[in-house]
Amino acid sequence: MRNKRFIFWQKWLTYANVMTICVGILVGFAGNSFFFTLHNEYTKEVFFNTQEFDPAVLQFKNWLFGIIGGTIVGFHILMVMISENAFKRKEKWAYNAMWLGLLSWFCIDSGISIYYGAIHNVVIINLVALILIGLPLVMTKNVFNSIDK
Repeated sequence: MRNKRFIFWQKWLTYANVMTICVGILVGFAGNSFFFTLHNEYTKEVFFNTQEFDPAVLQFKNWLFGIIGGTIVGFHILMVMISENAFKRKEKWAYNAMWLGLLSWFCIDSGISIYYGAIHNVVIINLVALILIGLPLVMTKNVFNSIDK
């Protein structure tokens, strides 16, 4: 029964990262679509006094979203590969690497967002991802803690 529970959380971890890959593709190619209306509106409020993006700013934003989307896709492809291989085999390094990657991203991204007053990015994006991907890591902690170093 214990192994079924582990497999459930391991698959959750994989599918959460697959879903995040899809979000990364949307960020890269559809950052101005209805999917990101709320995020874009808050960004305008924080940085542009709710004014519409100037065409040059919009072009710059689209370029940055393209880079960010590509980074999201690449990071989460690695997470899927780890989840489906070393994590699934219960290799402790994989568990540690996933936590280190997730928390380093979360702390840097959230810290910079908070510094610039873009709390919406922390709430709408970062906390959702942290919970979605962190939950299976929390739920499988005992499996990896029982493994000898």
